[in-house]
Amino acid sequence: MAVLDDIREKLIDGDMNGVKEGVNQALEQGVEPAKILNDALISGMTQVGQLFEDGEFFVPEMLVAARAMQAGVAILKPRLVEDDVKPIGRVIIGTVKGDLHDIGKNLVAMMLEGVGFEVVDLGTDVTPEKFTDALTEHEAQLLGMSALLTTTMPAMRAVIEKLKEAGLREKVKVMIGGAPVTQNYANEIGADIYAPDGPSAARKAKQAMGA
Repeated sequence: MAVLDDIREKLIDGDMNGVKEGVNQALEQGVEPAKILNDALISGMTQVGQLFEDGEFFVPEMLVAARAMQAGVAILKPRLVEDDVKPIGRVIIGTVKGDLHDIGKNLVAMMLEGVGFEVVDLGTDVTPEKFTDALTEHEAQLLGMSALLTTTMPAMRAVIEKLKEAGLREKVKVMIGGAPVTQNYANEIGADIYAPDGPSAARKAKQAMGA
Protein backbone atom coordinates (compact mmCIF):
# COMPACT_ATOMS: atom_id res chain seq x y z
CA MET A 1 0.00 0.00 0.00
CA ALA A 2 1.57 3.27 -1.19
CA VAL A 3 0.68 5.36 1.87
CA LEU A 4 2.25 2.79 4.23
CA ASP A 5 5.40 2.57 2.09
CA ASP A 6 5.58 6.36 2.18
CA ILE A 7 5.29 6.46 6.00
CA ARG A 8 8.00 3.81 6.28
CA GLU A 9 10.38 5.78 4.02
CA LYS A 10 9.71 9.02 5.90
CA LEU A 11 10.40 7.27 9.21
CA ILE A 12 13.70 5.86 7.95
CA ASP A 13 14.62 9.38 6.78
CA GLY A 14 13.75 10.74 10.25
CA ASP A 15 11.09 13.05 8.75
CA MET A 16 8.78 13.55 11.75
CA ASN A 17 6.31 15.85 9.98
CA GLY A 18 6.18 13.51 7.00
CA VAL A 19 5.37 10.58 9.30
CA LYS A 20 2.61 12.53 11.05
CA GLU A 21 1.09 13.62 7.73
CA GLY A 22 1.31 10.07 6.40
CA VAL A 23 -0.34 8.54 9.46
CA ASN A 24 -3.20 11.06 9.31
CA GLN A 25 -3.58 10.45 5.59
CA ALA A 26 -3.69 6.67 6.08
CA LEU A 27 -6.36 7.05 8.79
CA GLU A 28 -8.40 9.29 6.46
CA GLN A 29 -8.14 6.57 3.80
CA GLY A 30 -9.63 4.11 6.29
CA VAL A 31 -6.48 2.06 6.91
CA GLU A 32 -6.74 0.20 10.23
CA PRO A 33 -4.58 1.73 12.98
CA ALA A 34 -3.01 -1.67 13.76
CA LYS A 35 -2.01 -2.05 10.10
CA ILE A 36 -0.38 1.40 10.10
CA LEU A 37 1.46 0.52 13.32
CA ASN A 38 2.70 -2.88 12.14
CA ASP A 39 3.25 -2.38 8.40
CA ALA A 40 4.62 1.17 8.44
CA LEU A 41 5.97 2.24 11.86
CA ILE A 42 7.18 -1.06 13.32
CA SER A 43 8.50 -2.38 10.01
CA GLY A 44 10.24 0.97 9.41
CA MET A 45 11.84 0.95 12.85
CA THR A 46 12.93 -2.67 12.38
CA GLN A 47 14.62 -1.60 9.15
CA VAL A 48 16.34 1.29 10.98
CA GLY A 49 17.64 -1.20 13.54
CA GLN A 50 19.00 -3.40 10.75
CA LEU A 51 20.71 -0.41 9.09
CA PHE A 52 22.37 0.37 12.43
CA GLU A 53 23.54 -3.21 12.90
CA ASP A 54 24.88 -3.19 9.31
CA GLY A 55 26.91 -0.07 10.08
CA GLU A 56 24.96 2.15 7.66
CA PHE A 57 23.16 4.12 10.40
CA PHE A 58 24.63 5.58 13.57
CA VAL A 59 23.09 6.80 16.83
CA PRO A 60 21.99 10.25 15.50
CA GLU A 61 20.08 8.72 12.56
CA MET A 62 18.52 6.18 14.87
CA LEU A 63 17.42 8.86 17.32
CA VAL A 64 15.69 11.02 14.71
CA ALA A 65 13.97 7.95 13.24
CA ALA A 66 12.81 6.89 16.71
CA ARG A 67 11.41 10.37 17.38
CA ALA A 68 9.56 10.30 14.06
CA MET A 69 8.17 6.88 15.00
CA GLN A 70 7.02 8.18 18.39
CA ALA A 71 5.21 11.08 16.71
CA GLY A 72 3.32 8.58 14.54
CA VAL A 73 2.51 6.31 17.49
CA ALA A 74 1.17 9.30 19.46
CA ILE A 75 -1.45 9.89 16.74
CA LEU A 76 -2.37 6.20 16.60
CA LYS A 77 -2.45 5.53 20.35
CA PRO A 78 -6.07 6.62 21.06
CA ARG A 79 -7.29 4.62 18.05
CA LEU A 80 -5.30 1.55 19.07
CA VAL A 81 -6.79 1.73 22.58
CA GLU A 82 -10.28 2.00 21.06
CA ASP A 83 -9.58 -1.05 18.90
CA ASP A 84 -8.08 -2.87 21.92
CA VAL A 85 -4.78 -3.51 20.10
CA LYS A 86 -2.41 -5.09 22.62
CA PRO A 87 1.35 -4.47 22.74
CA ILE A 88 3.59 -7.53 22.30
CA GLY A 89 4.71 -7.09 25.90
CA ARG A 90 5.29 -4.60 28.68
CA VAL A 91 8.80 -3.49 29.70
CA ILE A 92 10.01 -1.69 32.81
CA ILE A 93 13.24 0.15 32.02
CA GLY A 94 15.61 2.36 34.00
CA THR A 95 19.20 3.28 34.79
CA VAL A 96 20.31 1.67 38.05
CA LYS A 97 20.80 3.37 41.43
CA GLY A 98 23.74 5.77 41.56
CA ASP A 99 23.85 6.27 37.79
CA LEU A 100 22.37 9.36 36.12
CA HIS A 101 23.18 8.53 32.49
CA ASP A 102 20.16 8.12 30.26
CA ILE A 103 20.98 8.57 26.55
CA GLY A 104 21.52 4.86 25.89
CA LYS A 105 18.56 3.90 28.06
CA ASN A 106 16.31 6.38 26.25
CA LEU A 107 17.38 5.01 22.89
CA VAL A 108 16.65 1.43 23.99
CA ALA A 109 13.23 2.54 25.26
CA MET A 110 12.43 4.16 21.91
CA MET A 111 13.59 1.10 19.97
CA LEU A 112 11.46 -1.17 22.17
CA GLU A 113 8.43 1.05 21.55
CA GLY A 114 9.35 1.01 17.88
CA VAL A 115 8.92 -2.77 17.66
CA GLY A 116 5.62 -2.85 19.55
CA PHE A 117 6.37 -2.96 23.28
CA GLU A 118 4.65 -0.82 25.88
CA VAL A 119 7.48 0.82 27.83
CA VAL A 120 7.37 2.17 31.38
CA ASP A 121 10.50 4.29 31.82
CA LEU A 122 11.51 4.83 35.47
CA GLY A 123 14.31 7.24 34.54
CA THR A 124 17.71 7.24 36.25
CA ASP A 125 19.04 6.39 39.72
CA VAL A 126 16.38 3.68 40.16
CA THR A 127 16.48 1.62 43.36
CA PRO A 128 15.90 -2.15 43.42
CA GLU A 129 12.64 -1.51 45.32
CA LYS A 130 11.38 0.86 42.64
CA PHE A 131 12.09 -1.70 39.92
CA THR A 132 10.25 -4.49 41.77
CA ASP A 133 7.32 -2.23 42.68
CA ALA A 134 6.93 -1.16 39.05
CA LEU A 135 7.09 -4.75 37.79
CA THR A 136 4.28 -5.71 40.16
CA GLU A 137 2.18 -2.61 39.48
CA HIS A 138 2.39 -2.87 35.69
CA GLU A 139 2.51 -6.69 35.45
CA ALA A 140 5.47 -6.38 33.09
CA GLN A 141 7.14 -9.38 31.45
CA LEU A 142 10.51 -7.74 30.88
CA LEU A 143 12.91 -5.63 32.94
CA GLY A 144 15.61 -3.55 31.26
CA MET A 145 18.51 -2.11 33.28
CA SER A 146 21.26 0.21 32.13
CA ALA A 147 24.56 1.27 33.74
CA LEU A 148 27.25 3.47 32.25
CA LEU A 149 29.66 3.38 35.18
CA THR A 150 31.59 0.33 36.38
CA THR A 151 30.88 1.51 39.93
CA THR A 152 27.11 1.22 39.43
CA MET A 153 27.13 -2.19 37.73
CA PRO A 154 26.78 -4.09 41.06
CA ALA A 155 23.36 -2.43 41.43
CA MET A 156 22.17 -4.74 38.64
CA ARG A 157 22.99 -7.78 40.77
CA ALA A 158 21.18 -6.15 43.70
CA VAL A 159 18.03 -5.74 41.57
CA ILE A 160 18.11 -9.41 40.53
CA GLU A 161 18.49 -10.42 44.19
CA LYS A 162 15.53 -8.20 45.05
CA LEU A 163 13.45 -9.87 42.32
CA LYS A 164 14.21 -13.25 43.89
CA GLU A 165 13.21 -11.98 47.35
CA ALA A 166 9.95 -10.62 45.93
CA GLY A 167 9.18 -13.91 44.15
CA LEU A 168 9.29 -12.20 40.76
CA ARG A 169 12.45 -13.64 39.22
CA GLU A 170 10.72 -16.53 37.46
CA LYS A 171 8.00 -14.25 36.07
CA VAL A 172 10.20 -11.72 34.30
CA LYS A 173 13.03 -11.67 31.75
CA VAL A 174 15.93 -9.44 32.78
CA MET A 175 17.86 -7.54 30.09
CA ILE A 176 20.96 -5.49 30.85
CA GLY A 177 23.19 -3.14 28.86
CA GLY A 178 25.45 -0.09 29.01
CA ALA A 179 29.01 0.73 27.96
CA PRO A 180 30.91 -1.33 30.59
CA VAL A 181 28.42 -4.22 30.63
CA THR A 182 29.33 -7.49 28.88
CA GLN A 183 27.80 -10.87 28.11
CA ASN A 184 30.11 -12.35 30.75
CA TYR A 185 28.74 -9.98 33.37
CA ALA A 186 25.17 -10.84 32.36
CA ASN A 187 26.01 -14.53 32.82
CA GLU A 188 27.70 -13.83 36.15
CA ILE A 189 24.71 -12.04 37.71
CA GLY A 190 22.08 -14.27 36.13
CA ALA A 191 20.52 -11.82 33.64
CA ASP A 192 18.59 -13.41 30.76
CA ILE A 193 19.62 -11.02 27.98
CA TYR A 194 22.63 -8.82 27.26
CA ALA A 195 22.13 -6.13 24.64
CA PRO A 196 24.98 -3.82 23.54
CA ASP A 197 22.69 -1.32 21.77
CA GLY A 198 19.08 -0.33 21.05
CA PRO A 199 18.45 -2.43 17.93
CA SER A 200 19.83 -5.63 19.49
CA ALA A 201 17.80 -4.91 22.65
CA ALA A 202 14.62 -4.63 20.57
CA ARG A 203 15.41 -7.78 18.58
CA LYS A 204 16.34 -9.87 21.63
CA ALA A 205 13.35 -8.62 23.62
CA LYS A 206 11.02 -9.70 20.80
CA GLN A 207 12.67 -13.11 20.70
CA ALA A 208 12.25 -13.43 24.48
CA MET A 209 8.54 -12.77 24.09
CA GLY A 210 8.29 -15.27 21.25
CA ALA A 211 7.25 -12.46 18.88
